[in-house]
Amino acid sequence: MESKSFQAANVVRFPGARASTNPHRDQRALMDAVYAAGTLPIEAEDRAAKVAATRLTIFGFVVIDEVQVDGTLRRLRPSEAFHTCTARPWRISKPSGRYRLDERMPRTDRELFAALQA
Repeated sequence: MESKSFQAANVVRFPGARASTNPHRDQRALMDAVYAAGTLPIEAEDRAAKVAATRLTIFGFVVIDEVQVDGTLRRLRPSEAFHTCTARPWRISKPSGRYRLDERMPRTDRELFAALQA
């Protein structure tokens, strides 16, 4: 008896080589690198890494600080990170806690978490 390999008829192979994944731009690798190192700098022009970091911050896996011209850090909310341009570098870090309230957070945002403080 002869065995023949089964080929699916509904699978279409697209021509050309597949793009290799860059560990710095891959969301999982980026999150693993941040959790292993504690913080990770991202260059201002690295748009792909910033997009991956923005996705991770939306779900609360990382926090993003924008490095200002004078070297100080400004914490970005997910909505700010989504609309931020490539003008300044970022520092991505592991969140210290899930429901951490910070005095730097605007008062309007602190009121959203009032139930958690009770």
